[in-house]
Amino acid sequence: MRESRPEARGEGVRAAGVRAALSPRVDAAILFRMERCPWCGSEPQYVAYHDEEWGAPVHDERRHFEFLLLETQQAGLSWSTILRKREGYRRAFAGFDPEKVAAFSAARIDKLMTDPGIIRNRRKLEATVRNAAAFLEVAEERGSFDAYIWDFVDGKPIVNAWRCPSDVPATSAESDRLAADLKRRGFGFVGSTTIYAHMQAIGLVNDHLVSCFRWAELGGSPRRPRP
Repeated sequence: MRESRPEARGEGVRAAGVRAALSPRVDAAILFRMERCPWCGSEPQYVAYHDEEWGAPVHDERRHFEFLLLETQQAGLSWSTILRKREGYRRAFAGFDPEKVAAFSAARIDKLMTDPGIIRNRRKLEATVRNAAAFLEVAEERGSFDAYIWDFVDGKPIVNAWRCPSDVPATSAESDRLAADLKRRGFGFVGSTTIYAHMQAIGLVNDHLVSCFRWAELGGSPRRPRP
């Protein structure tokens, strides 16, 4: 669950006024008042992210780089801040193309430091360029970054069964191993807490609460009552 990632904002969507800003799928979920993880609150962008992206398995290479870039930019900030600036990052970082980002020069970083559409933190921006190069090296070594990262969960999502937000951990044994390996390969801003949030986002871990409609959609299996 996101906390220093999406911060907790309430008990779920209740305001019908947000419907117009959401997709038909999310709109229908609001109409029928499906229960969600509390952290997504009622902000339309957050609700759409929860309902359509968070925890859905990612296998596309550019999508992997996008989520990794955004997650490392978020370190120390709220996820909502990064989500609101997502399109700014898309423009600033060449549509999340790792090959183009890996080629960014010092002058390009200087220019990004004047871009109000992103968080202007030089250390994070410089790390993103290094991370792009490391991302490409991993992809070349393993055939794809997707193959590399999914290997840390044996190729299938870990499906947890948390009932309360307080049950959801900030790290795991898998995030510890992945973070350590990423650091060894030269990635920056990849502590275990950041990487666990990343694993949640890209579907390596299903950490939707069991009461959330997305838990079952993403592979959660409710226990049958005893006869």
